[in-house]
Amino acid sequence: MDSATMTAVSEALADNGIKVARFEFEYMAQRRRSGKVKPPPRAEQLLGEYRDAVERLNAGRLVIGGKSMGGRVASMVADELYRAGKVKGLICLGYPFHPIGKPDQLRTAHLERLQTPTLIFQGTRDPFGTPEEVATYQLSKSIDIHWLEDGDHDLKPRKKISGFSTQDHLRSLAQRLSAWLLELP
Repeated sequence: MDSATMTAVSEALADNGIKVARFEFEYMAQRRRSGKVKPPPRAEQLLGEYRDAVERLNAGRLVIGGKSMGGRVASMVADELYRAGKVKGLICLGYPFHPIGKPDQLRTAHLERLQTPTLIFQGTRDPFGTPEEVATYQLSKSIDIHWLEDGDHDLKPRKKISGFSTQDHLRSLAQRLSAWLLELP
């Protein structure tokens, strides 16, 4: 688990009293071990691995989530786990609404009918989905998007341009998430 973004977010959440459990998809572990970057498997091929991670944790009603592909996969299993009483919410960091440079190839069909309370943190410079693009999507009313000004796909802003630091965005994320968690039934 070598994602600097996930480590920083996990630490910021823990600093705000939010317990975090992480797991790594096998394809990411293989990349880390071999040093070879291969394309990821299709999201649909990772659903079982995500479900298994939730089952192994066996921690009651969780808020699940992930960054980029991890958030996409979590969103694809969220309703099933929500209906089963295993999760109470979903958090996505840098959701990949479409492939880079291909805004017509949307990955949002399941998000139109998502029932799980969902909070997406997205940078306004994220090439996988900008505010202008996302505003045109038909998304479920259960989804709330928190935009991080000038954030990229890793939610990092350019301080000289935006005036925000990565730490500012991490604090904002942790505060918004803490408030959102209190709103969940």
